[in-house]
Amino acid sequence: MKKRIAVLGSTGSIGTQALEVIQAQPDAFEVEVLTANNNADLLIQQALQVKPNVVVICREELYDQVFDALDPHNIKVYAGKNALKSVVQMDTIDVVLTAMVGYSGLEPTIKAIEAGKNIALANKETLVVAGQLITDLAREKGVNIYPVDSEHSAIFQCLAGEFHNPIEKIILTASGGPFRGKDRQYLSTVTREQALKHPNWDMGAKITIDSASLMNKGLEVIEAKWLFHLQNQQIEVIVHPQSIVHSLVQFQDGSLKAQLGLPDMKLPIQYALSYPNRLKNNFPRFNFVDYPQLTFEKPNLETFRNLALAFAAMEQGGNAACILNAANEVAVSAFLDNKIGFLQMSDIIESCLAKVAYIAHPALTDYVATDQETRRIAQEMIKL
Repeated sequence: MKKRIAVLGSTGSIGTQALEVIQAQPDAFEVEVLTANNNADLLIQQALQVKPNVVVICREELYDQVFDALDPHNIKVYAGKNALKSVVQMDTIDVVLTAMVGYSGLEPTIKAIEAGKNIALANKETLVVAGQLITDLAREKGVNIYPVDSEHSAIFQCLAGEFHNPIEKIILTASGGPFRGKDRQYLSTVTREQALKHPNWDMGAKITIDSASLMNKGLEVIEAKWLFHLQNQQIEVIVHPQSIVHSLVQFQDGSLKAQLGLPDMKLPIQYALSYPNRLKNNFPRFNFVDYPQLTFEKPNLETFRNLALAFAAMEQGGNAACILNAANEVAVSAFLDNKIGFLQMSDIIESCLAKVAYIAHPALTDYVATDQETRRIAQEMIKL
């Protein structure tokens, strides 16, 4: 039986690669739903290629353009965020791939889980913002969450066949980004163009900036806690510039298992969609001879403060990670718009963590209010 996939955020970096994976495996997958925020042209192009049952364009003013292009092809078209939250509950969907950027992925993911849909999770912010709520809900509904991030996919793959064996710790690897080894004086003058040049990965703008500041690794630390039911002290980060070892698990007997491969998101995407099977593909293969040296070093938490702030937010718990995420999204957007410098992103995040009201046991309404309050305070700081 083919798995019927809903791709949320199909026009982004993960979404476009996911469609390549799906199209390369026509006997295993078919596309049921495509959604996009505002890239109507690419959404139309994708829909004409893969012929989904439904598409959703979140920007309602773009509805007519998408409808006029796709209605003659018997593809249903809806618009708006409420439509997005409705279509993920369709009976004809087997797996929802959440590839939306940032906080926007939270509520559609909740609706999909409530409808009993398995989740291929590429939107790490969902677990960062509301990890306890999401994992409790998934457990209640009997829903599996399959990680798409390369690091979490690596952990998941290392745990295959080991689920009965207690984890001593996990080690998430980080490339170090384009500014590995640089000091704060250097970072004080870097430009958005420099920050967008990642040495190993081809990603969207937001995640590329997060990688340059090591916030991406901080978000992944928090995501890993919830995905794998870990204690805070069981998670470590190591900088691995070659991005070949995607992460490691250490078991209670001291054995380490690692997953290796070339830096290519298609493999973790395919594994999340096809689990528990491994499908034959023509992805480039890793050759040890091409990488005679694999190196590892400690992350510099004093220079790259975002990673330290993420660990602190995880330790604090409650809505702290929600504050961290919202402040970071505003700060990254401001940096990309050349409104603030690279180091100011950490200042804004730290200030928001101090100023926004802390809630020890938040409900969904608290997360929504926290996100809104944090964004307001962060925007005010940027305008000063």
